[in-house]
Amino acid sequence: MEKTWNNKAWFLVLPVLLLVAFSAVIPLMTVVNYSVQDTFGNNEFFWAGTDWFTEILKSARFWEALQRNLLFSFIILALEIPLGIFIALNMPKKGIGVPICLVLMALPLLIPWNVVGTIWQVFGRVDIGLLGHTLEALGVDYNYVRDPIDAWITVIVMDVWHWTSLVVLLCYAGLVSIPDAYYQAAKIDGASRWSVFRYIQLPKMKRVLLIAVLLRFMDSFMIYTEPFVVTGGGPGNSTTFLSIDLVKTAVGQFDLGPAAAMSIVYFLIILLLSWIFYTVMTSSDADT
Repeated sequence: MEKTWNNKAWFLVLPVLLLVAFSAVIPLMTVVNYSVQDTFGNNEFFWAGTDWFTEILKSARFWEALQRNLLFSFIILALEIPLGIFIALNMPKKGIGVPICLVLMALPLLIPWNVVGTIWQVFGRVDIGLLGHTLEALGVDYNYVRDPIDAWITVIVMDVWHWTSLVVLLCYAGLVSIPDAYYQAAKIDGASRWSVFRYIQLPKMKRVLLIAVLLRFMDSFMIYTEPFVVTGGGPGNSTTFLSIDLVKTAVGQFDLGPAAAMSIVYFLIILLLSWIFYTVMTSSDADT
């Protein structure tokens, strides 16, 4: 009996495709169009070719912002991944403590980014903020508006407070999926706590750690709202990341051509680095 294929179900996907085209593809093509043209107003455009890309890649301002972005993402990954694993390992696996810990971990993730920035902006102020006033009372010279190091510490601690919960929840999901038979065998063999973590828990968490690293890298590399609300990119340009520099170019200076070229370069850098992370982690997983 010959099978008959009914492809009418593809029409159900059509609204999704149209939505994706409207929300992603069309804006992307608009940015590409602006990146190769110049305008003097009145909706008149002139072909510029790759001039804007050349200007961006030769700009010291762009490379300095990129270095700040890479440094920030490296610090965030170095802090949040080990901290998230440590907290997940010490969370209860049974009893009433499980839902309580999960709710507490989820709370920072529910706060909007601009609210997080506002909270830490007030929290760190020396005159009315609890953190700033306490440090001043202890004799610590802290002022994130004036000192670049204090600004960096504030932004990093703020991001760790906001997003470590995501790593915790992912690692916890990987831990609770490990069958009890593994722990029973380790107990019989007299394995130490470190051996259990090294040979049982860590290998079983590799998949979720890959997701955690990719998500946290992409999000930390694209961070904008929180540092902009807290420091505005200052003091000076010390916390001006690529995203803040991009918005200043597009909105503040209204240089649409350079801003479009910068956004495309920015997008390609994120894709390249995410691909490197994914390739390295999956290849190490295949080797084991």
